[in-house]
Amino acid sequence: MAVDFTTSILTQLAEEYAKQSVKKCEPLAQSGSHRRYFRLTLADESTLIGAFNDDVAENVAFFTYTKFFTGKHFSVPELLVVAPDKKHYLQTDLGKTTLYDFLSANRDDQGQPSPEVVRYYEQVVQQLPALQLSGHEGLDFSVAYPRAAFDRQSMQWDLNYFKYYFLKLVNVPFNEQLLENDYNNLIDYLLSAESDYFLYRDFQSRNIMVDNGSVYFIDYQGGRKGALQYDVASLLYDAKADLSPALREHLLNLYLDTLAQHIEVDRQAFLSYFQGFVLIRILQAMGAYGYRGYFERKTHFLQSVPYAVHNLDSLLRNFNLPIELPELTRVLRGIIASDFVKPYQPAKTLTVQVQSFSYKQSIPNDPSPNGGGFVFDCRALPNPGREQQYRAFTGKDACVIDYLNQYPAIHEFKSHVFAIVDMSVDNYLERHFDHLMVNFGCTGGQHRSVYFAEQTAKHIQNKYPNVKVELRHTAQE
Repeated sequence: MAVDFTTSILTQLAEEYAKQSVKKCEPLAQSGSHRRYFRLTLADESTLIGAFNDDVAENVAFFTYTKFFTGKHFSVPELLVVAPDKKHYLQTDLGKTTLYDFLSANRDDQGQPSPEVVRYYEQVVQQLPALQLSGHEGLDFSVAYPRAAFDRQSMQWDLNYFKYYFLKLVNVPFNEQLLENDYNNLIDYLLSAESDYFLYRDFQSRNIMVDNGSVYFIDYQGGRKGALQYDVASLLYDAKADLSPALREHLLNLYLDTLAQHIEVDRQAFLSYFQGFVLIRILQAMGAYGYRGYFERKTHFLQSVPYAVHNLDSLLRNFNLPIELPELTRVLRGIIASDFVKPYQPAKTLTVQVQSFSYKQSIPNDPSPNGGGFVFDCRALPNPGREQQYRAFTGKDACVIDYLNQYPAIHEFKSHVFAIVDMSVDNYLERHFDHLMVNFGCTGGQHRSVYFAEQTAKHIQNKYPNVKVELRHTAQE
């Protein structure tokens, strides 16, 4: 579905809901999901989040859970309006900062999180039990997507994800039948845990928003019935969050203390099952990294692999399950002893040279030995240079950025540019190329080309931290 059609529907929904006009509708960065989100700014400067998802069944799960959770006064977005097609909807805007963003920006020189980060994590583990226990209180699991429970089939899917998209893609040797035997033993054990609770499924730092000292939960549409241990395991062993063993222990104890205020807790039994759920969660995550990184060639996902391997190492050092998993343990110890524990680095540093230019001059020369790259012509887009009030400004100035962002065509053009450039960056990293040029031209090299060069450079640097980005505005120089 085209961006302009999606934004027009969301804009209409917002204007009908808020009884005022929408000034701009900006697409938000897409994650691993196929859902698309937009921030809509209204005339009074307030904002809403618009969403489009073609999967109606998944949306219905989100709508049902959200209405239930808001009725319980849990910290989730409020569902404001749903379009008749159930594919477009609006919700409250919970800000721009995830817990992962805040954690990444607030570590000391040794990589330890600041006290404020720790306080946010403490809030999260203290609020989690009430959310999980809502599974006892009339939550409708008949809408759960794709399954109503984290059952044998779900666990088998996750373990096979690890087998086929990590072990086989990186040629880790294993005996398939012996590994399947271990899988069945692990699943049998995990299924013996009490599981009449709400399992969030993807409870990690990127799905928690932080704002003014409070935490909010998002992206729980994959929730289903399951055991308490899984979500705590997801949070504390979130790979790139890289929490220390001491902080994990502190947060786990705080979670158990809070849980004990609601129900009776057998800590020894809880912790035994907890190790098993940590294991299956790490394996699921490694399957996802393998699929995205090795199969889809989105190599930035491989940056998470060393963190996941270190988590496996930490887990296996004190592994104490009442079942034997000899082949799985052998395979995991082989991974730990391999090069996977080393930080992922491309063989060469890729430099992406992003430039704006004026067609009144010429397309910039490529100084690299290979030559080539992209040249995007921005002259078919709305031109702020025709407006007197913008002639003294450039595409780096807020007034020009706001002017351009109000047009759906700008966002559609940008999304296509990002998709094309990302495909080349992923491929170049995989093939160990060292240079890519991306040029944006407009009439004067002042507004549109500068805007897109700035936006693209920022996008690449955020998505690919190991890529070197060089930004130039040739007409401005």
